[in-house]
Amino acid sequence: MSLVVFTGFAGLVVAPGDLHPLLAGLALLCIAAAAGGAGAINMWYDRDIDALMERTWHRPIPAGRMAPEKALAFGVAISLISVVLMGFAVNWAAAALLVFANSFYVFVYTVWLKRRTPQNIVIGGAAGAMPPVIGWAAVTGTIGLESIALFLIIFMWTPPHFWALSLYRADDYAKAGVPMLPVVAGKAETRRQILIYTVLLVPISLTPLVLGTAGAAYGITAAVMGGGLLWLAIQVLREQGDRAARRMFHFSILYLFMLFLMLIVERVSAIAYAHLA
Repeated sequence: MSLVVFTGFAGLVVAPGDLHPLLAGLALLCIAAAAGGAGAINMWYDRDIDALMERTWHRPIPAGRMAPEKALAFGVAISLISVVLMGFAVNWAAAALLVFANSFYVFVYTVWLKRRTPQNIVIGGAAGAMPPVIGWAAVTGTIGLESIALFLIIFMWTPPHFWALSLYRADDYAKAGVPMLPVVAGKAETRRQILIYTVLLVPISLTPLVLGTAGAAYGITAAVMGGGLLWLAIQVLREQGDRAARRMFHFSILYLFMLFLMLIVERVSAIAYAHLA
């Protein structure tokens, strides 16, 4: 959730054009509320398997702190409110993208993919990659190549990030009957796939530099952080234990945060310099 909001904020900041700070804050609130709504619906639908897994049994529904029907009503309500608010207050292009992201997460990922295929994270990752595109559209009213580049970075980052987690949570997923890659294809294949996706991710992370959305500081950060992520992916492939997978999972969060942070820093610095000049 933190990264969803943060990458949405990055899309707002990096996009060309101006959006009143109040509307920008409102757009960010809509992104956060919609993501929270989708998460609540996901927890309502997955309450049976959440109760079986150590990582999720303490969530409000399986822990008995919230009735399932109330969680569903809450999730649907804040999702709808966020879309309507985004449409009327900001623009309907951003609202339509918000509908797509939420619908994809709920119906495609949660209902269709999660319990049926080990490609659930790969395809379902499209929903989590939408926030910077929505932020960009909130400012510009359109989808540009630059925002698609940001989408692709998160889309390619998602599989190695979650597969690293699934390596040391494989027993949890197996117990709940969720066909995550380590459960279906084995840990050795999962380690190979993590390395493949990481190798693809590193050059894709440089596309904002090519498109002119980012500058040298971002390029250096992406190269250094990408090198660190690639090194960890190699360690995951070589080691048979869970330590390397845990390290990669946590580092991958820092990796994505640093990339989008540098996009924000460069954009803010450029605006400040223009005002001073």
